[in-house]
Amino acid sequence: MPDISIFPSEQTYFVDVIIPLAVPGTFTYQIPNEWVSAVKIGCRVGVQFGKNRIYAGIVCNIHQNVPLKYKTKPIFSVLDELPIVYQSQLDFWTWISQYYSCYIGEVMSAALPIGLKLSSETKVLMNDEFDGEISLLTPKELAITDALTQSGVLMIDQISKMLNQQKVIHIIRGLIDKKVVIVLEEIEHRFKPKEEVFISLTKEFQQNESAISDLLDQLNAKKQTYKQMLTLMGFLKFCQGNYSVEIKKSELLKEFECSPSSIDSLIRKNVLVSQEKVVSRLHHDISSGSADKIVFTAPQTTAIHELTDALQQKNIALIHGVTGSGKTEIYIHFIQKAIQEGKQVLYLLPEIALTGQIVKRLQSYFGDKVGVYHSKFNENEQVEIWNAVLNHKNQESKSTRYSIILGARSAIFLPFSNLDLIIVDEEHDSSYKQIDPAPRYHARDAALYLAAIHKAKTILGSATPSVETYWHTQNQKYGLVELTSRYTNVQLPQTILVNLKDAQKYKQMKSMFSNTLVEHIDAAIKNNEQVILFQNRRGFSPIIECQKCQHVPKCIRCDVSLTYHKKNDVMKCHYCGYTIPSIRICPVCSSADLKAKGLGTEKIEEELAILFPQIEISRIDHDTSGSRNALLKILTDFENQKTQILVGTQMVTKGLDFSNVSLVGVINADSIIAYPDFRSFERAFQMLVQVSGRSGRKEKQGTVIIQTYQPANPVIEFVMRNDYLSMYHHQIEERKMFKYPPFVRLIKIVVKHKYEKTTVTAAQMLAKLMRNQLPDTVLGPEYPMISMINNYYINEIFLKIDKNSGMNEKKLRIREMIDQVQNHMSYKGVRISVDVDPQ
Repeated sequence: MPDISIFPSEQTYFVDVIIPLAVPGTFTYQIPNEWVSAVKIGCRVGVQFGKNRIYAGIVCNIHQNVPLKYKTKPIFSVLDELPIVYQSQLDFWTWISQYYSCYIGEVMSAALPIGLKLSSETKVLMNDEFDGEISLLTPKELAITDALTQSGVLMIDQISKMLNQQKVIHIIRGLIDKKVVIVLEEIEHRFKPKEEVFISLTKEFQQNESAISDLLDQLNAKKQTYKQMLTLMGFLKFCQGNYSVEIKKSELLKEFECSPSSIDSLIRKNVLVSQEKVVSRLHHDISSGSADKIVFTAPQTTAIHELTDALQQKNIALIHGVTGSGKTEIYIHFIQKAIQEGKQVLYLLPEIALTGQIVKRLQSYFGDKVGVYHSKFNENEQVEIWNAVLNHKNQESKSTRYSIILGARSAIFLPFSNLDLIIVDEEHDSSYKQIDPAPRYHARDAALYLAAIHKAKTILGSATPSVETYWHTQNQKYGLVELTSRYTNVQLPQTILVNLKDAQKYKQMKSMFSNTLVEHIDAAIKNNEQVILFQNRRGFSPIIECQKCQHVPKCIRCDVSLTYHKKNDVMKCHYCGYTIPSIRICPVCSSADLKAKGLGTEKIEEELAILFPQIEISRIDHDTSGSRNALLKILTDFENQKTQILVGTQMVTKGLDFSNVSLVGVINADSIIAYPDFRSFERAFQMLVQVSGRSGRKEKQGTVIIQTYQPANPVIEFVMRNDYLSMYHHQIEERKMFKYPPFVRLIKIVVKHKYEKTTVTAAQMLAKLMRNQLPDTVLGPEYPMISMINNYYINEIFLKIDKNSGMNEKKLRIREMIDQVQNHMSYKGVRISVDVDPQ
């Protein structure tokens, strides 16, 4: 009988499926007749891709068009009864893949939480038809065969552990060739709903209080049932007169020190009944306040009216408000308006872990309507949030229905069905840009397209907007609302500039602290106020140099020096993670005269402890905040004033609001100014203004002390005056002159290979192709500042393309040229990535 997948009938249906791989396009499979009614667009289906691999793909189209160039394979399972993504999401994925020049499978992989990405497990089984000679097998093949004879089936990782070696595929392939074993792929569901055992009284006792009393007397009368009596008493105490309630077994055991055996005995006597139920892993907060009770200041009220008018005329508006001006309260006003109409709101934050204060504030007003979504959640929690947003319209699932989602950049991929408002707070922040892997999207820009799909409005907010965003307001594409005063009219902090050249010349320094900074720290501590110190470099020292031969230890895999971390006494590469014990003797000349140069947050923390030995100091950087709980503890202790000084990297510039901070110190402003990038001037201004804004946010004017060797640098002058407009005009003229965004579209092509010569020649070939087809747009190829990372040499090519010159067509041509290079025999192993709108 012929296979129906090879000879389709007139009634045969096909699906186009997105596979979560970096491969072009979608793939067509046949739907077996019995599953035609079960398959829906947005559902996952199990498909075979290649010879052996199995994937869960997303159905993006259903049709009856018979593929002419190849024989279709059938789908072998339908994994969802209802779609897990909407058509609007598929449209969004398509736009991201086109705009950011990546494959739609890469977008799918980034969009779905890990728990929804089903994995296939390779199983190895004995071949029942094997009748060959066992004696011809190698010792390792024989060991696998013996194990299979006993267990019947083995996973690849089990075989690897058994043989005590990582790579075993070649051994298994040898057994397949000898027809000893066969392999199967089986899809495994990663998401496991959380289940709890609930205990309740049987209906007989729920309706008969006297029967309960008699039973207690009976149990109390016998020594062997005394513990059962205590267990039942504990349960009744929990009930508080409502005998129909259900109690978690875990809570009953913990709260009343019951024993599991006592509970089991009461279940056998038909006094109690147990039942397993699916419960949420997510914490639900009950609202304790009302957004209606917020008292707005006059500037906030004016801003609300202006923003309302702006959003009626345009779909996007920017709130340009100084730090501490009360933008969050304005957001809350518009959030409340949206959810009162039964709509959804997406509130994007650059670093969700650093903005717990905003989470708490929104939950205090909106309670369990607020959901939080970011990568720090485990995979099961992410799936629960996903399902809650997916089922937003389901009135029966009120406990998991979220109207407001706070999230980092990945939250734009959630399955919104009724989105009315998107808020992008701190819209200037570079954390919104995904760097690696693809898709290399910018969450702010992608959010604008997402809003357009849903016909929603977008509010962008920042005290230091990106030059591109502000340019759009000046060209009437976005609305603009200005907030020029702080909440309750507290003055912006006083800024004091310290010239480090003069301070060192006149011996006015204590380690890396000027006398001015030390005196202000001392005064703040005596007044029971708190201090934030900013240095945008972690570790103890970025360079350890031999004073005799000038040798600097470098990473063996990257073109960077190793950073010294004193706490763990190691030297570490911040790019690939390569780590060695700290050196005491120069490995080149055996000199012991080694000197640490430069300073990081760890060194500042140590020096502060010497100057202020009685003061509690904490540090916030990548080394101290690796987990959600560690970061939360640091911030909570500082908020509760258990620590007086907080030392940190740029993490301290992002949305922190501490009422008792009266002083902010910038240890060395020059480290963020002198960076070879066309955005470095803008970034330095944003970072310095943002960290300055952490000072004096409530009732008292704060102080900011900036230490620098370049007091006459224009960016320092603009920061001193808090003069965003002058910074903007300075930058916009420069970018117009030298053709940089927003006047052109910038695309970065990164070429990588393990051999330097191959990298260079491949990059040169690609650049030549591009110069032929895209003349006057190509810069490079050149080595970047760090020319090798993780054993891969790097070359970069930049394209400056006119924004009105058919971008989609040019991106397709760029992809064709990249394919041409990678298909060249000499460059098969070359990695080439495309970064549209690099940051």
